[in-house]
Amino acid sequence: MRHPFTALIALTLSAQAVSAETFFADVWADNWFDMRIDGALVAEDSVPITPARSFNAESFSFDADRPFVIGLTAKDFIENDTGLEYIGSRRQQMGDGGLILQIRDAAGDVFAVSDESWQCLVVHAAPLDTSCENVPEPIAGEGACTFEILDEPEGWAAPDFDASAWDPATVHSEAAVDPKDGYDRITWTDEARFIWGPDLERHNTVLCRLTVE
Repeated sequence: MRHPFTALIALTLSAQAVSAETFFADVWADNWFDMRIDGALVAEDSVPITPARSFNAESFSFDADRPFVIGLTAKDFIENDTGLEYIGSRRQQMGDGGLILQIRDAAGDVFAVSDESWQCLVVHAAPLDTSCENVPEPIAGEGACTFEILDEPEGWAAPDFDASAWDPATVHSEAAVDPKDGYDRITWTDEARFIWGPDLERHNTVLCRLTVE
């Protein structure tokens, strides 16, 4: 004989499975991202951040129940905490970041995009003095090459996390981000915007989140 409580659990799990929706996401990042839903990792950039020119677009699906929280970690390539790339070469410079995202439901309708409604926290900023870019032998933390690193807040992508103190995402123009390699493979809705911290060059790692109702 099947126990009524066991049957109730089975029905509850079945109802949860039926209620979950499938969503389809497109993300382009300079240089790297990962995405969480209610704190659980659902996608990670397939191209490592280590190449300085690791530009690409990712398209993937995930299942979720509304409402849910989207959490994005976005990173620009840097060689070390100076915030520079191509260190020691004629091309030594600060890099620049940028990310654009759109999510569609099973009917193909866009219901979430990257824009100023996201809340973001910059957790790595360098160099704080842009003249570091011209230092012949830059050393992180010395002279003009100072940096700022914050610990990632515990549970920052979870639904119950209080991000009210975070700043709105900064929207940047396509010309400022200058997207390459993979961006043109996606047909982007007009509502999707490039987002990042306020400074595309000095802000190297950004956490962003959005609650989807």
